[in-house]
Amino acid sequence: MTSGHPGSTAKENRRALWSWALYDWANSAFFTIILTFIFARYFSQSVVQDDVAGTEAWGNIVGLSGLAVAILAPILGAIADQNGRRKPWLIAFTLLCVVSTAMLWFVAPGSGDLWFAAFWISLGILGAECAFIFYNAMLPDLATPERVGRWSGWSWGLGYVGGVTCLVVALFVFIEGDTSWLGLDRDALEHVRATFVLVAIWYLVFSLPAFFFVPDRPSRGLPLVPAVRAGLVQLRDSIRQVRQYRTIVRFLIARMLYTDGLATIFTFGGVYAAGTFGMDQTQVLQFAIALNVTSGLGALAFSWVDDAIGGRNTVLLSLTGLTLCAASILLVTDPLWFWVVGMTLGIFVGPLQSASRSYMARVAPPHLQTQMFGLFAFSGKATAFLGPLMVGWVTAVSGSQRWGMSTILIFLLIGFAIMLTVPPASRTIHHQPAEAK
Repeated sequence: MTSGHPGSTAKENRRALWSWALYDWANSAFFTIILTFIFARYFSQSVVQDDVAGTEAWGNIVGLSGLAVAILAPILGAIADQNGRRKPWLIAFTLLCVVSTAMLWFVAPGSGDLWFAAFWISLGILGAECAFIFYNAMLPDLATPERVGRWSGWSWGLGYVGGVTCLVVALFVFIEGDTSWLGLDRDALEHVRATFVLVAIWYLVFSLPAFFFVPDRPSRGLPLVPAVRAGLVQLRDSIRQVRQYRTIVRFLIARMLYTDGLATIFTFGGVYAAGTFGMDQTQVLQFAIALNVTSGLGALAFSWVDDAIGGRNTVLLSLTGLTLCAASILLVTDPLWFWVVGMTLGIFVGPLQSASRSYMARVAPPHLQTQMFGLFAFSGKATAFLGPLMVGWVTAVSGSQRWGMSTILIFLLIGFAIMLTVPPASRTIHHQPAEAK
């Protein structure tokens, strides 16, 4: 790809960009099926065989894995910046997740496989989350300055669509479909476990275009051990010189808070729907699928808005819509209005996430891009426990789910207030030469 320079309008490599965007479609299947809908429930009900103990164990596994990602992300990013290349890291962490997800097939019903399941799901989370660091860091080298918001939004929208598409295949082909032609033993829940293999294959197959067609930065010729040492020194120096990056620091603090609010909405949305509106499991699943669809549509629709008004203003606009919808959901009592407001809320979820990524792509210094996206990952994980903790605590004290869920507004509003102090990013992205490897 032709490298850019300040103010560059270099032609985009469309094959590389669509291959890059398709990786989001691939990666989302893991989060949708494994972490949210199917394996999470299978783990609680069929492995632990106790909803309360299973939910607690699942929370511990996901929480500790997220903590490991938060610690490792900035370090891995700094090392990759020293080495130059990103694709070897992307491929390695993708394969780690693919293998770990495939191994979940061997998690049989019964608590005897509890630690086996915990080991592989932890590695899977580590692989999927770390792969995304290097994936995100590729965006500034691929998209022209005028279209970085568009490509961020398109790929994020593709991610939602891919996750929902894989979920529909899993539900109607395996879980509810006739699997006799595959010889699956339904008593051993093999029709459910087959969906974990589906995710592994899905993730691998749809990642291949990114592996083959997305160009990489040239290697700096630094072996791994010296690159690790240099990366740690670079990270230490960045922390010491934090005043030079105060705009990025304020943005990351804002993102840390509003992402906590957003994650808590998804974590407790189903619980709130069931407890306050009496939805059964099928209705909750239908609502979740619909929410993912509107989130994807929102990311696609707002991708042009991002390029027109900038990532910072798109984040503020999305937070405004999200906060108003979240407040409305806490006030409505009719299930129909819960659906209407919930679907509207989804429209602002995708743009908030994609515009956050495009803003970082615009402000990250070229020589620190992967490290900055490591810190970006850190900001999404570092305080992820606070939202659920506050919801649980206030719900217990007040005896009301509505009051508990209202704490989400605090995270969104404080994040919005801090984001107001963050200046808009320049439309210029400083490209680093990228060569196909």
